[in-house]
Amino acid sequence: MEFGIALATTTDNWRVVKRAEELGFDYAWFYDTQLLNPDVFIGMTQAAMNTSKIQLGTGVLIPSNRIEPVTANAFASLNKIAPGRINFGVGTGYTGRRSMGLRAVTLARMERYVQRVQKLVLGETITWSFEGQERDIGFLNPEFDLVNTKDPVPLHVSALGPKARRMAAKLGGGWINFGADTAGVTSALTDMQSAWATEGRNPTDLYSTLFALGCVLGDGESADVERAMAQAGPYVAVFFHNLVETTEPGAMEPVIGKELSDSLEAYREVYLAYPEHRRHLHNHRGHLMFLREDEKFLVTEKLIRQLTFTADKAELQDRLKTISEAGYSQFTIQLVEHQYDALEQWAEVFNL
Repeated sequence: MEFGIALATTTDNWRVVKRAEELGFDYAWFYDTQLLNPDVFIGMTQAAMNTSKIQLGTGVLIPSNRIEPVTANAFASLNKIAPGRINFGVGTGYTGRRSMGLRAVTLARMERYVQRVQKLVLGETITWSFEGQERDIGFLNPEFDLVNTKDPVPLHVSALGPKARRMAAKLGGGWINFGADTAGVTSALTDMQSAWATEGRNPTDLYSTLFALGCVLGDGESADVERAMAQAGPYVAVFFHNLVETTEPGAMEPVIGKELSDSLEAYREVYLAYPEHRRHLHNHRGHLMFLREDEKFLVTEKLIRQLTFTADKAELQDRLKTISEAGYSQFTIQLVEHQYDALEQWAEVFNL
């Protein structure tokens, strides 16, 4: 199994990527969350110019936020700087769209987008629909060798539900999953492999990546120590960020149980107290980066252990062995801003 890191893009964390390469990490993924972080392609460019081996990818890019020719141009430009090291990670837009008060794009829209970008990145001319018109578009000066359309830019699709996994299998790219429950992520992989096989593909050819937040604990250390709260706690908060926007009051108790449902409803009171037209701004502030004061009450030791990869080194290695044996190709740990010291600890867990 290969190992990666994921980061909220900044103009300085190329240094973290460089260190990850030195330690032996295989991949670095960059969040595409405009208005929360600096631009993903700027961060990736800095990393590309300061590394030589590590694979770099969007983790994940949101289709609606950049038109296809702009996205293709960015990937082909990066591919010129770091040939064969650029990866096209894409999703329907949880953070990148929710932070603007929008729902995720449809699967059909994402599928069309991906297919168009892939063809453009290969140097093909495509028919593109935009602003009610259809036009042929493609790179105009390939003979100048200003961009790289020769080396592949592999596709990785974030697909969490059954329908999304079937679309990912149809596209034939890698698959990105998020989670920490070994039984749940193993079951999802089995479903993805089935979808892959239905498309006539060999399941062993599927490249699957599991993303998670977490914290490496010392012997006997509690999961709610300050360090664990900072490194893993933001994922617990995001669990509630999502549900408060997508569910009705009380509706989740049969699904997640009374204890979690009670916490959700307590957070709903916080959420509803925000000005209605600005709730999305408050709800997603700090998303996967830090805990706000008004959401810290949600993050308990129990939930950190349940929803993240937080445990001592031996337990983490056991869990990684389980997902590796299940068939995952890569495990990526998401590093929180100002908590980059954790990189060295995770390198030890991964035996790099």
